[in-house]
Amino acid sequence: MPKQTQRKLDKLVKKLRSKISRFYKENPQSLLNHKQIAARIKLGDALEKQMLIPVIEAMVKEELLTEEQRGKYRWSGPLNELEGLISFNRSGNAFVEVAGFSKDIMIPEQYTDKALHGDRVVVRLLSGTKGRPKGKVISISERARTSFAALIFTHGNKYYALPDNPRISVDFYIPNENLNGAEEGDKVVVSLIEWENMRKYPLAEVTDVLGKPGDMKAEGDSILAEFGFPLQFPADVEAECNEIDVSISESEVKKRRDFRKTLTFTIDPADAKDFDDAISFKTLENGHFEVGVHIADVTHYVRPGTRLEEEALNRATSVYLVDRVIPMLPEMLSNKVCSLRPHEEKYTFSVVFEMDEAGKVYDTWIGKTVIYSDHRFEYEEVQDILEQGKGLYHTELNTLNTMAKTLRAERMRKGSIAFDKAEVRFKLDEDRKPTDVFFKVQKDAHKLIEEFMLMANKAVAMKVGHKSKPDDVIKTFVYRVHDEPDPAKLNEFAAFVKRFGYKIDFNNPAKTASTINGILKLVKGKPEQNIVDMLAIRSMAKAEYSTENVGHFGLSFPFYSHFTSPIRRYPDMIAHRLLYSYLDGGKSANAKDIDRACKHSGLMERKAIEAERESTKLYQVIYMHDFIGDIFDGVITGMTDWGVFVEMSANKCEGMVRLRDIEGDFYFYDQQNMQLVGQRSKTTLQLGEKVQVKIEAADIQNRRIDLKIIH
Repeated sequence: MPKQTQRKLDKLVKKLRSKISRFYKENPQSLLNHKQIAARIKLGDALEKQMLIPVIEAMVKEELLTEEQRGKYRWSGPLNELEGLISFNRSGNAFVEVAGFSKDIMIPEQYTDKALHGDRVVVRLLSGTKGRPKGKVISISERARTSFAALIFTHGNKYYALPDNPRISVDFYIPNENLNGAEEGDKVVVSLIEWENMRKYPLAEVTDVLGKPGDMKAEGDSILAEFGFPLQFPADVEAECNEIDVSISESEVKKRRDFRKTLTFTIDPADAKDFDDAISFKTLENGHFEVGVHIADVTHYVRPGTRLEEEALNRATSVYLVDRVIPMLPEMLSNKVCSLRPHEEKYTFSVVFEMDEAGKVYDTWIGKTVIYSDHRFEYEEVQDILEQGKGLYHTELNTLNTMAKTLRAERMRKGSIAFDKAEVRFKLDEDRKPTDVFFKVQKDAHKLIEEFMLMANKAVAMKVGHKSKPDDVIKTFVYRVHDEPDPAKLNEFAAFVKRFGYKIDFNNPAKTASTINGILKLVKGKPEQNIVDMLAIRSMAKAEYSTENVGHFGLSFPFYSHFTSPIRRYPDMIAHRLLYSYLDGGKSANAKDIDRACKHSGLMERKAIEAERESTKLYQVIYMHDFIGDIFDGVITGMTDWGVFVEMSANKCEGMVRLRDIEGDFYFYDQQNMQLVGQRSKTTLQLGEKVQVKIEAADIQNRRIDLKIIH
């Protein structure tokens, strides 16, 4: 059998064993046959089903399973072995997060075996440990990834690769024949081949040579590779894309509501290339207004079962780095065919509201449409028109803005939380190097679009999820849910803001939201604003995609979905497909299939956010490199056992002061009170405290700014 095929089978066997073990450990009294096991662990393709019985038989031989009744199996393996995701810190120690386990399991460096950051591992609890549970890794169930961004270096005439991610604490050995043209000092992507013995270096090969450190394209590519995003579309996906019929046909137009003669425009950032959404506006005979939210009909072109669909699901999201966008769909679709460009007819999926100027909705229609965009506005252009009271379509824009302000005020009144944190943006030169920093602040033009997108997302979620009669059957849908905050995190936030004289009412979710909103208003323009805003965000639960609707706490919406950005978000494509099917009388979709896609999309969304943060950190480091030795005012934004993070007020760049570098005393981190305390002097440094810092170093390789506290 070829080595590659054997590796694939070995990986599949590991995956099946892991799934079976995980299920039984969580349900140790279960007695199931192989069909029931297959259903519980949600087997996928035919090969997995074919391999299931041999894997079960092997686990019986190893006394992990017992056949108590003919063809029925119960768990007989150890219950002190748990499975979860492993996370490493910079020191080499690790922690394993186990579902249903109250605390993370600490893994000392000598017990991490061949695990790498993010892997799914099996750990055995160590006996006799007090306090935090400790364990040792006994096997790797599933690699988080086998591809890594790295830097080639030599030692003793041999080549090695140093991973970009500091949490990958092992270097990779690259035999000469696996260099594929890479040279010492190159940034590359390496693929893990095997790691037989943890005493030796893992064996790898170079798959891509990205360029030299400091080259901005190479640096950006390495961030994408670090988080597992492909650097280009496969040839067969591009070929399939090029074969799509992109014409606007009369036969298709007849199936749609025609908005081509209704005033329609887009409002987007100046540098946007894909336009997901457009707004149409018309005054009705009864004095009301018809406002249409028109969204690119991506699923008209991207069909189930195609390579385009497979690639869109795999990527699940577009990624927005400082200097580029990595689209979910090939450029021909994302920037051209699906993009609602001015003076072009486009197929759309729309939510159309009949409203009055006070924002009251009298009727809502949802369906497929065709539009013609009359103009492409930029946010700044619309903002000028609103502020000056004149300009193209001023009357229509002003009416929409009045509606949006009313809608926003009503949303705030009902408990929606308003986070208005300024976003850092960079001005770049022709080599993509940062020359200046500016802040993106939301004004009326941004809020206008936001309110109507929120309305559309809420409307489609209600269309599917709301019961108009008690006996209505709710069909499967994809919701954007945001659970209530964790009480422990809220208590921490309340304890912190109490120092500034603010109090939070936890009596019920509405009171909590209302109080947080009140605090966010009170801190505006005050020294503590940034830290209070940041800690409020940290106290919130994470929004996610799910087929189970628990509502959206942050928006105070009982029903909410993501429908308005199908060019850049796969869950929006799911929402489009399901909604269209249900409008056409289709039966409910399989919840397990949709939930699987939701979980994958959520994972890819988190990876994209991390990649975007790393890109911002990289540009901050490069920008601050010209200011080494300079002194800046800053605010303490975070603390750990080894350092304190400071955000500089002038440019929002964040750096770290190592505890050992704070002069005059030895400081330790008092986590309970969120402060650093001098061991001898008892002097404290607290979150939100103003400090002056000197730029000591700007380390591009580790994307880190080193600071020293001056005052």
